[in-house]
Amino acid sequence: MQENTQGTIPDIRHTLVLNAPIQKVWDTVSTSEGIAAWFMPNDFQPVLGYEFTLNDKNFGTSYCKVTEIDPPNKLVFSWGKDWQISFDLKDLEGKTEFTLIHSGWEAGKLTEFNMPHEAVRDRMNQGWGGITQQLAKLVEA
Repeated sequence: MQENTQGTIPDIRHTLVLNAPIQKVWDTVSTSEGIAAWFMPNDFQPVLGYEFTLNDKNFGTSYCKVTEIDPPNKLVFSWGKDWQISFDLKDLEGKTEFTLIHSGWEAGKLTEFNMPHEAVRDRMNQGWGGITQQLAKLVEA
């Protein structure tokens, strides 16, 4: 039996404490309008099993599916063929701890746009840093 030489690459994880109540943050991360305001254009609906698209100006349309929803604490969806995105919210008495987890990275694997996971992960990690700051500005305004 041959050992699997493909390894996993660590998840991207960004956690922020937002100066906003959990319901405001939830409404911003679990609605099409909210997601478009801080992340990217989409046709999302907060329904388990709902298939939707994210539309990136550089990479085009990505197909997604809601795989877990627990208002106002957790939203999980698949993104493209490999990835999973999780928004975890925790009520901190008027503030909200928001954790974004982007998982599904594998060494030696190519994305659907033919780029190695390793290279894309580093770029996406930096991108998520800026994107989560956009979320913070939006909900704290």
